[in-house]
Amino acid sequence: MKKPIRIVADEHVTLVSTAFGAFGELVTVPARHIEQALLKDADALIVRSETPVDRELLEGTGVQFIGTTTIGFDHLDTHYLRRKQIAFANAPGCNSNAVKEYVLAALLTMSRRTGVPLEGATLGVVGVGNIGSRVARMAELLGMRVLLNDPPLARYTRNPAYLPLDALMEADVITLHVPLTKEGPDPTHHLFGRERIKKMKPGALLVNSSRGAVVDTAALKDALKTKLLRGAVLDVWEHEPEIDIELLRLAAIGTPHIAGYSLEGKINATEIIRDAFCRHFRLPARPQSAPPVVQRRKKQIAVESVEGRLSVRLEPIIRRCYDIEGDDRKLRRIISMDESHRGWHFEVLRTEYDLRREFLNFDLRMKTKDPILAAVCTDLGFSLTGT
Repeated sequence: MKKPIRIVADEHVTLVSTAFGAFGELVTVPARHIEQALLKDADALIVRSETPVDRELLEGTGVQFIGTTTIGFDHLDTHYLRRKQIAFANAPGCNSNAVKEYVLAALLTMSRRTGVPLEGATLGVVGVGNIGSRVARMAELLGMRVLLNDPPLARYTRNPAYLPLDALMEADVITLHVPLTKEGPDPTHHLFGRERIKKMKPGALLVNSSRGAVVDTAALKDALKTKLLRGAVLDVWEHEPEIDIELLRLAAIGTPHIAGYSLEGKINATEIIRDAFCRHFRLPARPQSAPPVVQRRKKQIAVESVEGRLSVRLEPIIRRCYDIEGDDRKLRRIISMDESHRGWHFEVLRTEYDLRREFLNFDLRMKTKDPILAAVCTDLGFSLTGT
């Protein structure tokens, strides 16, 4: 009789029991309890970014498939996995819409706080994959001029729209959407180091929702202290969960690595990894245990008439869907904590995060005619009723 597949999984993977429970023996534990001894007889391991997967964890185990419900896979030692012929899969694009909505909330919040309009401003998008391409489209809807940088795409497509990184240094805002890599033709570790940040336009805003180590912490702190940059929006940090408290104090907005934490994004990630798991073990691709479609009970939002630029009219709508400043306040509680508790609190904010819903779950009731705002909201995924 064939031995059932034994799966060890991070208990905080969304719908993990529903997605994998019917395939064999499923053991779910907190990320901190995923250890070598637990994996001795395991066939598959399902993780999030909190779990480093390397020789230390896997040597001597039976694991033959690794699935990470994340876009990035810098926590996987891919060289070791390939050498040991252990299959692995990540979930590219799973939360691209959620991150786009996070960046939109950040830009609108910063515009409201500073009075600096988005319309006519220049946005530099570094990394134009699943997320960066959506962010670029969103910025164009807001009337921003968009500059694109993506060396791999530039080489592959030979499209002149993909500019050298130096060409983006004139931008009023630069947003980062690249994987963290230290090798290859386009390493991104400390891509924005001291010399690169010095080239940025004085008074520019830097947004990082990719990986913390894409930006040099010390260099960014100096740029913020000297007012070379007018601000930074940071969802990711070097050395998570032990983040730099001084940088948090200096950041305009700081959040605990949750830019992609929408319910829809999390379900997408689980489904992608489940399908990769099924392919590896030659199981039916769509078993009855597949995650159910989440019932979308649209929340209605009454849109009052607001005078001013498009971004001014849009900002209160987005704030009612996602309160990015609320996430910022929760993270800043770390500042007053004992140093020994800070990393724990950062992790708790992530693992116990109340997954937000994407814009497609909201129905806007327009009380007055505003065809431009209505068109933009429709493009962002909202449903509209009223005039």
